Amino acid sequence: MNILSKQHLCRLLSGAVAVLGLLTLASAQSNTKILIAHRGASAYAPEHTLAAYRLAIEQGADYVEQDLGVTRDGVLVCLHDDSLERTTNVREIFPGRFVEEQVNGRMRQRWRVRDLTLSEIKQLDAGSWFGAEFAGSQVPTWQEAIDLIRGSAGLFPELKSPGDYRSLGIDMPSLVIDLLRRNGLDTAGADTDTPVILQSFDETSLRRLASELPTLPRVFLIGNVSRQTVITNTRLQEMATFATGIGPAKEIVLAQPDLVERAHALGLTVMPYTFRSSATNSLDNLEKEMRHFLFTLGVDALFTNNPDRFPRQP
Repeated sequence: MNILSKQHLCRLLSGAVAVLGLLTLASAQSNTKILIAHRGASAYAPEHTLAAYRLAIEQGADYVEQDLGVTRDGVLVCLHDDSLERTTNVREIFPGRFVEEQVNGRMRQRWRVRDLTLSEIKQLDAGSWFGAEFAGSQVPTWQEAIDLIRGSAGLFPELKSPGDYRSLGIDMPSLVIDLLRRNGLDTAGADTDTPVILQSFDETSLRRLASELPTLPRVFLIGNVSRQTVITNTRLQEMATFATGIGPAKEIVLAQPDLVERAHALGLTVMPYTFRSSATNSLDNLEKEMRHFLFTLGVDALFTNNPDRFPRQP
């Protein structure tokens, strides 16, 4: 074996070890659990702003989540919705830039992210809706989020609505892959202070990411379509071909608690969503609810708006 091939083998082994470490970090056999700040510390600061990300880090988040959208000029920005009217003052700044779309059976005016350029989106106030003290906060680019979070926590980006972008000829996975490569974060263990886990509800996108970024963990999100929907072992086996973990709505886990053990048996981590102080839950309070999922049901991680209330021990 020549020197070059030995080096190549070492890189491959290093990547495999890094992935294994991430997948076993929150093993059900361990009390080590992962805290994911859902949209940042979004119970206390406007979601997907640098203020929310900064606070999440201060509150001890292991990972900070960024939902990703694409601007008209092809820049990845951090925003949960496909449109801007809920969390910015876009109605005031660009009153005529809406489209009318049917949402839940009703026609609504929507200011879509993909219809505005980055420079236009940067004119918007993304903080005042939450509180006067956050007035002037902007919608951050994903690069700005990376620059802030890097070295302090992991990145947990979600590809939002990639199928919609795909239908318009916009290749969201390529944009994500390119930015990770430009930041040197496209392989597991590349920056041990800034691990990356990718997530999406879109199976096509995750299969693409599995092919092009094989060493990065990938979580397949599962919406709560119905509490009666059973995730079979056959389906879990299919998921394991393109994902390293699942992110089910917490109601799904409550309806079929054996899902955690079955997923673990296939090497899949389980990371349910979303735990928030503003929502009622089946237990007395948020800490009890999170502790039940983490230490009774045995999930590996969870998404919460309240990082400061995450229980590290049973």
